[in-house]
Amino acid sequence: MTDKNRSQWDLGRFIETLTYFEVIPFLNWVQQLIQGSPQNYQPRTDGDENMGVILVAGATGGVGKRVVQQLQKQGKQVRALVRDIDKARSILGNDVDLVVADITKPETLTSLVMANIQAVICCTAVRVQPVEGDTADRAKYYQGVKFYQPEIVGDTPENVEYQGVKNLVTAAAKYLPATTEKVIFDFTRPSTELKNIWGALDDVVMGGVSASNIQLIENAALFAGNVSTANSGGFASVRTRNFDPPFNLSGYDGVELRVKGDGQRYKIFLRTDTKWDGLGYGYSFDTVANTWINVRIPFAELVPVFRAKTVKDAPPIDSSKVNSFQLMLSKFEYDGALNPHFSAGSFALQIESIKAYSGTNTPKFILVSSAGVTRPGRPGINLDEEPPAVRLNDQLGGILTWKLKGEDSLRESGIPYIIIRPCALTEEAGGKELIFEQGDNIRGKISREDVAELCVRSLQQKVCNLTFEVKEGTNVTQFLYWQHLFTNLKPD
Repeated sequence: MTDKNRSQWDLGRFIETLTYFEVIPFLNWVQQLIQGSPQNYQPRTDGDENMGVILVAGATGGVGKRVVQQLQKQGKQVRALVRDIDKARSILGNDVDLVVADITKPETLTSLVMANIQAVICCTAVRVQPVEGDTADRAKYYQGVKFYQPEIVGDTPENVEYQGVKNLVTAAAKYLPATTEKVIFDFTRPSTELKNIWGALDDVVMGGVSASNIQLIENAALFAGNVSTANSGGFASVRTRNFDPPFNLSGYDGVELRVKGDGQRYKIFLRTDTKWDGLGYGYSFDTVANTWINVRIPFAELVPVFRAKTVKDAPPIDSSKVNSFQLMLSKFEYDGALNPHFSAGSFALQIESIKAYSGTNTPKFILVSSAGVTRPGRPGINLDEEPPAVRLNDQLGGILTWKLKGEDSLRESGIPYIIIRPCALTEEAGGKELIFEQGDNIRGKISREDVAELCVRSLQQKVCNLTFEVKEGTNVTQFLYWQHLFTNLKPD
């Protein structure tokens, strides 16, 4: 190529691009020295924050506190719903987001409590304990050992097990619609934070002169500019800063775009590491001029790409850690092939939203109930063989009857759910094999530790609207085939 066929390269834009994406710290320092701190600088965006938090009700109880610990180990954002913040802090520590509310008082379940939740785990329960003086070893009660004279302490089963659960379900239903989608970017609701996530990344980084930007217009984002093939260039793109922590989209099948284009073929890239010039997972999609369309991009169809060349031995995308998104218009497809629907010059792509989607629903509300809830009054029941809660249901304020009504309020809500009915809870170490059954006939015991892990694992399943009983087996196991356990269950 002769000098007269070359266009002037813009060094300033090159430096701005590298500075925006924090590629070379030295360049950031130079720009700040010359211009002052960039006006659009923002800390890395938190992917988990955009994906929502998990609300744990009953977080200071024997199961609830273990649920919080399990979620924290997995790096999840947890919000603990508590009544006494000082007590909660002493039990849960200082690293948990606490919100003060009472499920028996619906007016306390405000938007601050429920905002940005992606799931609820409800471990609330009335307090039941042996009557004072009934046994010399009150600790036996907490090991699932039979006792003779229990009593309810505090609020009634009707208020907690039924009305309280119903209040929580009603409040959560506004934030947990029965949908298989999760909004990642909603450009119909512009914000400064949203604007500052995205930046231009054009072929200026390769010596080209294409120029683009992304703007928030009415009810959409506009990715627009001019693509030039001068200087061997030919692409324009916008990309997000890295998310810290990344998005966890492991419960979904892919992402969906709502776009209106100009008839050209565009690309989207997802990246699972924080490298500036690393592997990307790409997908090409065609637009229809001046027409809104939905574009579904299955994770399984993403192509591993490095510098426009496919990487044959790259693993499939790890959708549990999506670090960045990128939209691009390029004259190239992959491996030197040309984009068949590309024309140099001005372009425009409007984006209304980017969502994660799933072909199957995942549970969004996990309720810890109890085995035996259908047995009081059931014909053919031998009460002498039943646990104390069944035999003494009436003396305990109808505890199991109200638990069942609480379950029904969740089933009727439309929220995708899993209801866990554990047998007698103990303080023993977890790690036993688990036995799932349906029909409410089993008896046995189970560690609170194992129930907590079961709650967390339930959120990760691609089955929902299930109710089942669970007890521990006799053997300690190092590994449970969770998917197999859930696959054998029948929906309600």
